[in-house]
Amino acid sequence: MYDVIIVGAGPAGLSAALVLGRCRRRVLVCDSGRPRNAASQALHGYLTRDGIAPAELLRIGRDQLRQYDTIDWQDAEVVEAECRPDRRFRVALTDGREFASRKLLIATGVVDNLPEIDGFRELFGRSIFHCPYCDGWELRDEPLAVYGRGARGLGLSLELIGWSRDIVLCTDGPPEIDADGRERLARNGIAVREDRVDRLEGRDGRLERIVFARGDALPRRALFFTTGQTQQSRLALRLGCEFNEKGTVRTGKYEATHLPGLYVAGDASRAVQWVVVAAAEGAEAAFAINTDLLREDLK
Repeated sequence: MYDVIIVGAGPAGLSAALVLGRCRRRVLVCDSGRPRNAASQALHGYLTRDGIAPAELLRIGRDQLRQYDTIDWQDAEVVEAECRPDRRFRVALTDGREFASRKLLIATGVVDNLPEIDGFRELFGRSIFHCPYCDGWELRDEPLAVYGRGARGLGLSLELIGWSRDIVLCTDGPPEIDADGRERLARNGIAVREDRVDRLEGRDGRLERIVFARGDALPRRALFFTTGQTQQSRLALRLGCEFNEKGTVRTGKYEATHLPGLYVAGDASRAVQWVVVAAAEGAEAAFAINTDLLREDLK
């Protein structure tokens, strides 16, 4: 019986494990080895770690945690989780092994919905991004494209003007933006291309042009997209968690969920999906978990 099982060893999970391990809690960390930002060359906005490769950040985190004999590891995916009548949690791994804990923290993150466009996956993480806060600085004042429709496409296009004034919104079909939205785009100098996107062309990971099914190709240096996301793991759904309109888990104070003893931290829970925020959420969840355990243990 562990005090806490943490599912996911990204920034949120590792941060929580560090705090809980130092609180002398018996912790089991389970990880499938599929981080959301695996395709990224560098992460940004994390003080003292700006520009580090995501895999290197995780390596450093794991190395620092190895000194704590309170933390165990399982490099395997958790495929089942349940809250038993005694308020204890049980998880099952892909190989059938099962573990139990008093508290459960899900920190598995999300997976981006990548458009099925020729050339997209080859350029993803190198000149195709989803977060201007993470990658906008490196592309400041460059000709940029936004791929998306409706409120998402509109919002991301307007957001990007902080980094560049040369922006074209590519909706790959009907834009699904009302007249007021189209007017806002026009006032801010953002053009809209409704033509179907045929393929993306570039060399050595650098986007050069967007080719449409009809009309002229569009020279662009990079593309930001907003096509939604899904949960990396379905554990939160199976445990009955509530989800917000973005598809992430609705959590309360200190990343707590509707189910006592269950916490969700990182990209799987909040709208601001930055590495530094995920790490902070993991630490907050660890504080709340340890506080709950102390209340249960005090006579």
